[in-house]
Amino acid sequence: MEKIDDHLKPSHSVSAGAATEKWEEASTGIRTVETMLRLAPVGLCVAALVIMLKNSQTNEYGEVSYSNLSAFRYLVHANGICAGYSLLSAAIAAMPGSSSTMPRVWTFFCLDQILTYVVLAAGAVSTEVLYLAYKGDDAITWSDACSSFGSFCHKATASVIITFVVVCFYVILSLISSYKLFTRFGPPAIVDSNKNVEVAVFGS
Repeated sequence: MEKIDDHLKPSHSVSAGAATEKWEEASTGIRTVETMLRLAPVGLCVAALVIMLKNSQTNEYGEVSYSNLSAFRYLVHANGICAGYSLLSAAIAAMPGSSSTMPRVWTFFCLDQILTYVVLAAGAVSTEVLYLAYKGDDAITWSDACSSFGSFCHKATASVIITFVVVCFYVILSLISSYKLFTRFGPPAIVDSNKNVEVAVFGS
């Protein structure tokens, strides 16, 4: 039996080496695409942030600024955080071997999910505020504001639209980081203390 096992060992090492080579070839293409997808939101986030930061209007009806609305302030902060993370993660993703360790892949996976929901929340709450600004609320006799502050509303709308484009990029990035994590390392396992065996968390 020992001789048979000795003959089998080289074949296992060859197959493992071939699998590693295939992964490296695939990861090179994925790394390039991922790096570009991570760089794209940087400019978009900065654009949405700058448009909102400069968004204010003064006329005979009064003065309004993005800083008067907490939803728009949150959108500015969310886009700022997203721009910084996108730039940093793009630099790391561009490095060869950036996906070689499980902790780093898990970190990308978790942070991509968090950023997706943070930016999505910023776009959602800002959209709600814009809807009220355009339509008003008859139930509480709240008239629309955009008829008086049209320029302010147009700029805010542009910023929100750009924010949702960023969300689309991060949805794709979340799918890529999920693919890289679960195809390379598989689902995490827990130990069944009764049977002293490892069981996959996402078992069939």
